[in-house]
Amino acid sequence: MNILIVEDQNEIAKLIRDTLERESFSCQIASDGMAALELFQQQQPDLIILDLMLPKLDGLEVCTRIRQKQTVKDPYILMLTAKGEEIDRVIGLSTGADDYLVKPFSPIELVARVRALLRRSLRHEIKLNNIYQSSHFTVDLDRHIATYKLDNQEETLELTTLEFSLLSTFMSYTGRVWSRSQLIEKLWGDDFFGDERVVDTHVRRLRKKIEPDPANPSFIKTVVGVGYKFEDH
Repeated sequence: MNILIVEDQNEIAKLIRDTLERESFSCQIASDGMAALELFQQQQPDLIILDLMLPKLDGLEVCTRIRQKQTVKDPYILMLTAKGEEIDRVIGLSTGADDYLVKPFSPIELVARVRALLRRSLRHEIKLNNIYQSSHFTVDLDRHIATYKLDNQEETLELTTLEFSLLSTFMSYTGRVWSRSQLIEKLWGDDFFGDERVVDTHVRRLRKKIEPDPANPSFIKTVVGVGYKFEDH
């Protein structure tokens, strides 16, 4: 597994690298936001450890740009922050981070968070011989293909692994209301460490790809005070 470490403090970057390399991970270091984006394009890492405060481009902007790119791999992002206030965690999750870790942290906790995130990717790669269909969508879990059909025109949806799993979950029980905790259990299981609001981030990203008007969703509906449900009449 390849990990990109984005940290401008040299001692911390080396500590993270040495800790993870002892666990047999392959690591690269970028010391600023622009270098991080260049290495991301070259290396296509499985996971990015991203400091919030960086020169040239801060961690929030780096996270946003990575999530906007169409790449083969959709890496997990573990954001580091020295502040620890809730607002920083919320902003980080809203830009597409999967988890956060507050400085100072112990090497043991760092390794645990990294392994938990990477286990999520392995969980998502399990394929089931099944197909879910609705009026506009078809999800083939065996071939890992999702399509959208409108007026006899069918197009393949360009979804990340997590977005595909989220859509599959919704379509497996059309009309069912899912709470955030239920979606976390379904998609990540016991490996989840982060804030439940990360679900909202991934729902927004999926809506942008499948909804004609993401601001007024037709398919993935918000059930106020509970969670989300999928409808396609």
